[in-house]
This record gives sequence, C-alpha cells and structure tokens, in this order.
Amino acid sequence: MYRTIICGIGMGSRQTANRLLRRAAALVDDGGTIIVMHVVENIPHRHLTDIPEEFERAAIIDAEQKLASCCKELGIPARIEVRIGVAASLLVSAARETAADLILLSSHVADITDYVFSSIVEKVVRHAGCSVLIDRRLDHHREDAEAQAEEVALL
Repeated sequence: MYRTIICGIGMGSRQTANRLLRRAAALVDDGGTIIVMHVVENIPHRHLTDIPEEFERAAIIDAEQKLASCCKELGIPARIEVRIGVAASLLVSAARETAADLILLSSHVADITDYVFSSIVEKVVRHAGCSVLIDRRLDHHREDAEAQAEEVALL
C-alpha cells in the first residue's frame, strides 16, 4: 500500500497513539518504513522566560522513550523522530525529506483556537505533497469502553 508512512503522534492518549500505530502497521508495504514523529512545540521568546534549555532536551528524551515503548509493546518496527518547532511545518517537511507517500494523523474535538488559527491537521492537509489520512477519534463512550477492556485484560 504505502512505502513510507509518517505517523504523527501528539500529546493525546495512549489509546490514540496505539490506534495510529496499528493503522500505520496495517497500511505499510512489506519492507516499508514507518516513521513515528512527535513535535515538541517550540516556546517563543524562550530567552525572555526562566525556562531552561534543558527543558527541551528532557522533553525530547521523554517523547522518544514513550514512543519507543509504544512501538515495542505493539511489536511495530518504526523509526522514532522527535523535533522541536511548528508541528504542521515539520510534519510536511519530514514527508518531503523522506519521500513519504502517506502522513497519518489523528483528529481531535475542535475548539475555538482551531477556528481562529486552524488546526495542525488542517495545515498538513493543505500543504502536504502526499496523501494524508486522518484517523477520527472514537466517541468518548467507546474510547472509555476500550480503555476499560484493556485494563481488565491486563489484570
């Protein structure tokens, strides 16, 4: 189906991340590549705040460890990339750099900021040079039921 998939995983739930990873694994060609990408949004005017530079390094290491853990638990071989910057721009750039033929993202419930500034998903769809698949979030009732089922299975 797809040779190279950029799987953008944000700050959502672990269930959402797992769902995206499973979908990417189902869509990638044999011998294809899944690049799991997370973007730590850069903090504008960091030099005007008391946020230490180590914060960004710690955020990168934390995200890399969490993504690697998810991939390992699901048995999905993937390359992990964590970058600092503007998420939509970096996802589109990564797709161009790697000649990806699919970007896989999850949607979220829109809020007022999406209407004023537009969402990351909307920006990626508008600017990507490849296909973009948007995985719609399940309604909260079904997601809660899935989470409870997973907890029961772990007992």
